[in-house]
Amino acid sequence: MSAMSAVSMRRPPGLPPGPITRAVLDTMPDDGHRYELIDGILIVSPSPRHVHQRASGNLHVLLRAGCPEHLEVLYAPFDVVLADDTVLQPDLLVARADSFTVRDLPVAPLLAVEILSPSTRGIDLFLKKDRLERAGCAHYWVVDPDVPNVTAWTLRDGVYVEAGSATGDQLLTVAEPFELTVRPSALVGR
Repeated sequence: MSAMSAVSMRRPPGLPPGPITRAVLDTMPDDGHRYELIDGILIVSPSPRHVHQRASGNLHVLLRAGCPEHLEVLYAPFDVVLADDTVLQPDLLVARADSFTVRDLPVAPLLAVEILSPSTRGIDLFLKKDRLERAGCAHYWVVDPDVPNVTAWTLRDGVYVEAGSATGDQLLTVAEPFELTVRPSALVGR
């Protein structure tokens, strides 16, 4: 199989007929691709780029350092099960430590973070954001490592409102789900 350069939302050959569910998702090969479901649509993403992994790793360290003991920070791949037909793998997530099972997070996280890639930009900014908003994920952040930029949204009355944004050397300080200050340029630096 050749390396995938873009996200695929087509039904792969060989899948049983009918809706794609968590049970079908569990049959996907361990081939280096990320397999997610959004409302029964299988989304297959390529391996992330170097700048994506650097931003994700640096933000993971920052989140872990500020995370209170009753919460836990994890990085992808780890399943967040919002419904039988919707299983996401945010790049980073924060949830109550007692909410995790050994296999997944069966509820919406407190915070989901996506690091944008050219192939996943639309999915992260529209599909995942919408699905997490509908599921009640309290906070959603998007990191664009190419700018660099971090934008944070907070759920208010069932709708995401922008809580803040920072670019380059600017600072983004948030109070929820815990107090944290992020400098986007530091996420992509060594």
